[in-house]
Amino acid sequence: MLPFAFVLLGYIFGSIPFGLVLTQAAGLGDIRSIGSGSIGATNVLRTGSKKLAAATVFLDGAKGAVAVMLAHGALTGLAGHYAGLWAGLGAILGHMFPIWLKFKGGKGVATGFGVLLAVAWPVALLAAAIWLAMAAIFRISSLAALVTCAAAPLLALWLSDRPVVYLSLTIAVLIWQRHHANIRRLLAGTEPRIGRSATPKA
Repeated sequence: MLPFAFVLLGYIFGSIPFGLVLTQAAGLGDIRSIGSGSIGATNVLRTGSKKLAAATVFLDGAKGAVAVMLAHGALTGLAGHYAGLWAGLGAILGHMFPIWLKFKGGKGVATGFGVLLAVAWPVALLAAAIWLAMAAIFRISSLAALVTCAAAPLLALWLSDRPVVYLSLTIAVLIWQRHHANIRRLLAGTEPRIGRSATPKA
């Protein structure tokens, strides 16, 4: 029952929809009705508010990291490490499939970064460097995220242990699946670039 309990703990933290809460509190309406319809920072940026987008990145990452750290602190030694990994998985699932939003959440990039930062910070920092480089070169958030997620398991294989490799691989698969529409637009050459203004959701 312990793995389930820690997954549930992570899920509760991960399911807090900060992007939606912040934009509604700022009087910008329902973020799900514009752009990609996602509750993540990239879609928040399409409202034109860089501050809200930055806050969303921070809070979405923080909820993943906090879930991991709480679970890790509940047990000692290797058991705590595994507890953190289970909670990290739960946080990703909570962000992507929040019960409060009828299981229609975000794409998990910032939350995944927060999880990796808590379980294996060298992996997370190198992954962040890859994201920043890709975003600077191509100015396409989804492309940067997809490349970074693909690289994360390899970074974990180099810098961490096998459980972290398995977690990062699982996160990568989930994030790639959540980006299926972005992948189609990337292949078609129609994926919007970072900073593009919001448009009503089709």
